[in-house]
Amino acid sequence: MRRTKYRVELSNTTLFKQKLLAWAQSYRHVVWLDSNQFKIEATYDAILAVGAETFINYDIDNAFDRLDAYRKKTKDWIFGYLSYDLKNDIENVTSTNADELGFPELFFFQPQKLFLFKNNALEVKYIDKFEVELQQDLKQIDNFKSNNDEVSTSVVIQSRLSQHDYLNKIKHIKAHIYRGDIYEVNFCQEFFATQSCINPLAVYKKLNKISKPPFAAFLRLEDKYLMSASPERYLKKENNLITSQPIKGTAKRSGNEQEDNALKHALLSSDKERSENIMIVDLVRNDLSKIAQRGSVHVKELCKVYTFDQVHQLISTVTARVDENVNPVEILKSTFPMGSMTGAPKIAAMKIIEAMEVTKRGLYSGALGYFEPNGNFDFNVVIRSILYNEANHYISYSVGGAITSKSDAMAEYNECMLKAKAMREVLETHK
Repeated sequence: MRRTKYRVELSNTTLFKQKLLAWAQSYRHVVWLDSNQFKIEATYDAILAVGAETFINYDIDNAFDRLDAYRKKTKDWIFGYLSYDLKNDIENVTSTNADELGFPELFFFQPQKLFLFKNNALEVKYIDKFEVELQQDLKQIDNFKSNNDEVSTSVVIQSRLSQHDYLNKIKHIKAHIYRGDIYEVNFCQEFFATQSCINPLAVYKKLNKISKPPFAAFLRLEDKYLMSASPERYLKKENNLITSQPIKGTAKRSGNEQEDNALKHALLSSDKERSENIMIVDLVRNDLSKIAQRGSVHVKELCKVYTFDQVHQLISTVTARVDENVNPVEILKSTFPMGSMTGAPKIAAMKIIEAMEVTKRGLYSGALGYFEPNGNFDFNVVIRSILYNEANHYISYSVGGAITSKSDAMAEYNECMLKAKAMREVLETHK
């Protein structure tokens, strides 16, 4: 697919990005990815893809093979997501829990119009037949005004699990650990609102302002929306280098600098938090070894503290190299879902997750990102995210954490509340 390229030097990148995202709301298919200038070795600082020239929309039925066929057919940029429950397309596992959101398991589209930000430059890539609209679009964007930042009319957040039920489920999970069925599992709980209407863009903007994460994302798929403040990279491919950055280990922030540094040090020194992270690093190393060149899997960073506006996190960076002829989709299939959102051993953990959780994860803890025409890709992990089905007036966000033999159930519950803080604040306080 041929694309017209156009380059613009921006005098005020922040303002242009705000206008661009507001302008994009007239399209029914939108993906916005923003690093918030975080140093994450991103190919681009931000990307907007709008307008579906073509798209695929599948549930679980050879979904990865269909994605591979679509990528090869378009030979172009494609943007979209893999839901967590595509695990059922890879392993002998199932998902039968309730699903109120109704997102398809896999969705990708070939954008008509593409905007790529790097430093203070913008590269615009339009499919050739839309070239005649390029200058007019840029003018409209420059003149665009959006004053509607009202988030909601009435949002009352409910918990799918009571505190008592949550603590009881942790007890059952630890029984599996003591029996030797698993040694770590990521257990999640859903918070939701029914009969509620929100302004998705306003929600995203406020969530992003509070969190400023490195893998922020806004998705529109017709009447379904994702507003993500994800801090986690699932997988990036740049030529033959693969990078994964699992997160395990969380500590709260403090407004007092001395106390904040103490919290950071305590996280780094915690045997429990480090063991959680190292277990997942081992799982990611094992996943990557399935498709990597022999001896190329390398732990670049182990349990490094990264500081975000809401929390401190332990993040490890694992890299590997693949042969040039390795299929990019096969790389995703070999490593999906992200180890930090499952547990170890991976298949046993996913079965226990299905038994213990009461709602289907869907897009939550899946991955959102893009493929370039040359097969390079970059995907986040869909966490710290709000999902919205506009037709059903249903809002959902889920949070979770790693459960090990050393886990204290009440401390895990409090960690969930900490992770949910920004999303609850956006939805409940800004009316």
